[in-house]
Amino acid sequence: VRIMIDFYGLTSPNVQKIFIMLEECGLPYNFKPVDVWASKQHTPEFELLNPNKKIPVIVDHDGPGGKSYTVFESGAILMYLAEKSGKFMPKDMASKYEVIQWLMIQVSGIGPAFGNFTHFNLFAPKPNDYALSRYKTELLRLYDLLNKRLGEAKYLGGKEYSIADMATFPWTRQHQAQGAALDNLPHFKRWFEDVSARPAVKAMIAKQGEIKSSRETATDEHKDRFFGRGKYARA
Repeated sequence: VRIMIDFYGLTSPNVQKIFIMLEECGLPYNFKPVDVWASKQHTPEFELLNPNKKIPVIVDHDGPGGKSYTVFESGAILMYLAEKSGKFMPKDMASKYEVIQWLMIQVSGIGPAFGNFTHFNLFAPKPNDYALSRYKTELLRLYDLLNKRLGEAKYLGGKEYSIADMATFPWTRQHQAQGAALDNLPHFKRWFEDVSARPAVKAMIAKQGEIKSSRETATDEHKDRFFGRGKYARA
């Protein structure tokens, strides 16, 4: 099989989503690590792929009209791959927009809140009680929302597993460290165990374990650039 998709990423939840989708669809891909802890997302070559200088990015060499096509933003990549493969997105309009709504909750709500909680919990100088409280409160509210939804439907987008589940699952893998108790979230727990057992998800986790980055050895300069602080701060 000729490999048509180049996939640029590292280990973040937004990259994990794309690993899951590519594995679920059985689409062959060539993974190209971009070490964001070494500022590799700021190279001119990478900026040509994504002007926003973030991962993930895919380049589909068999894109629309048989031409190469580049897609950035993880939610957009999931939608693109769903349309390309004809999988994991319902065709019926109402069902399709159920999936899109829950995908949007992940990209606009869960990603920013969970990401900020992790930042203030692990990386920001202490004390930062107000920021930590703000993002933990929102994180726990969103877990309650997921639990409620999954009490009404088997999957986030409805009856069938979809890109909404693939988008959300990686952000919830650290539920223990985030302080979300599964005993209080029985519907979420059922879903989490169901998704965890999927072969494509297990393949993603195995591949994640093999990816090397310089996170543990990153220089202060690279960390400052990654977080937009120190000499890179704009305010």
